Amino acid sequence: MDIAKRFEQNPLLAPKDIMPSMVGMEIECLLNPGVFRYNNKTWLLLRVAERPKQEEGKVSFPVYNKDGVIEILSFDENDADLDLSDPRIVIYKGDYYLTTLSHLRLVCSDDNIAFAEPDGYAPIMGVGSQETFGIEDCRVATMNDGYHLTYTKVSAHGVGVGYIQTKDWKQFDRRGMIFPPHNKDCAIFEEKINGKYYALHRPSSPELGGNYIWIAESPDCIHWGNHQLLAKTRAGKWDSARLGAGSAPIRTEKGWLEIYHGATKENRYCLGALLLDLNDPSIVLARSEEPIMEPIMEYEKTGFFGNVVFTNGHIVTGDTITIYYGASDEVICGAEFSISEILQSLNY
Repeated sequence: MDIAKRFEQNPLLAPKDIMPSMVGMEIECLLNPGVFRYNNKTWLLLRVAERPKQEEGKVSFPVYNKDGVIEILSFDENDADLDLSDPRIVIYKGDYYLTTLSHLRLVCSDDNIAFAEPDGYAPIMGVGSQETFGIEDCRVATMNDGYHLTYTKVSAHGVGVGYIQTKDWKQFDRRGMIFPPHNKDCAIFEEKINGKYYALHRPSSPELGGNYIWIAESPDCIHWGNHQLLAKTRAGKWDSARLGAGSAPIRTEKGWLEIYHGATKENRYCLGALLLDLNDPSIVLARSEEPIMEPIMEYEKTGFFGNVVFTNGHIVTGDTITIYYGASDEVICGAEFSISEILQSLNY
């Protein structure tokens, strides 16, 4: 039951609309922006995935070397030790690499539709040994003391959650890794509950357990504990293989409304919703039986990695949630939902 009201102007942004970060690179994908309001504008913090311009017969991709400088690795595409079965990953002699290197880029808009890069705001690049394969999928929690960014740190050591604070989007206080590998999809609530911060996160276990949403609490947004399982995959449904949080949960009269993504083993990504108790968000009151948004438009079904709708950012105005989402791991789109309509659709 797709109840999203997509923007007629979709896609709003495509790789051709953003300049590469350096000479010799090309932008392959724009993905999954964090969203916030600042200086009376709507801002997106895009994930920009780049790689070198490809030469015929070769596969080239970028990584940060031990000195923190981008280095290009290149292999013969006919090399028997090379596995290119997944367009997102290069496997060479058992070692895993990403086909692209991601960083974060700011764009803003006066009308919520036409976005452009402003002057004076630098890209946020990977730094250090925990980000040698880049940084991805940043969620932005807006609080009284500024903006709290949670993002995916990627390296050969694993995938974990990084944390950055900023007030002006020019000075960034990097606070390190707050959830160790393997973990991602971290969304911090935008207000304290009973004196504590709360966050949703997604640890993963290929042997026991699975790709489930968990919840944790903290006194300071850095030290997290009292982890509890919140929502599991469901066999035979649209979220049967994995699921993860979107952006910060939205306070409603009925509870905290969380829009989340779910996927099947065929990697078809849809959106649904959870409703959490206002005083104890570890309690799930209701959940989507069917998706509230599915990849049904051509730009959602076909792209770098097709059949994907994925969001980790929104703004709320009254009953309207405006989400900005990645479609087919390639372009950025927008859609609106009615909060009351989502609440009515849930299975209590």
